[in-house]
Amino acid sequence: MREIDAIAARCGGYQPEWMDEKRRCAVLVPFLEKDGELHLLFERRSGGIRQGGETCFPGGGAEPGESDTACALRETEEELGIPRSEIQVLGRSDFLLTPAGVRLQPVLGLLSPRTMDFLSPSPAEVAEVFTVPLRFLQETEPEVYAYTQEPVVQPDFPFDAVGVPRDYRFTRGRVEVPVWHYGTHVIWGITARILRSILRPR
Repeated sequence: MREIDAIAARCGGYQPEWMDEKRRCAVLVPFLEKDGELHLLFERRSGGIRQGGETCFPGGGAEPGESDTACALRETEEELGIPRSEIQVLGRSDFLLTPAGVRLQPVLGLLSPRTMDFLSPSPAEVAEVFTVPLRFLQETEPEVYAYTQEPVVQPDFPFDAVGVPRDYRFTRGRVEVPVWHYGTHVIWGITARILRSILRPR
């Protein structure tokens, strides 16, 4: 086989993935009917885990061969006790790739009216569960802040070999951070970025 034919055979039916992806995660964005209107359900992380005290959606890392949807549903059951049979999957929203190489896929789901009968948060992972009316998030513009990601070049970088000066301006990154305040709760960071993407008019 010619070398170009081998390349064509390898790439012809290939399903592209994110370059430099190191880990794949998924979260469930849980909607539920409450008091006659649509709400979103959130968790506050337990203090003893990474990013303790922060508001988030249920989710985590995907297991080998596990789809994004299956991951989001499994993590929701493990964290909140809500079985998959009580969640109607509505679809997926835009995913994002974090600077750490984690690809995060939000999965939208509608919780059944019986959800609260099953709700049993894992104390090791969840400190609190609360809901926010969708209408509030739609009508309230978040505060938006930003931070810059500065490249840190290691001392042994081969500037001379690649032909660039030592003061070469490597590309910097800028990340916007939406922040919603709801009572005593603060929704920010990746969770707020997911919300903003979902609420943005298409």
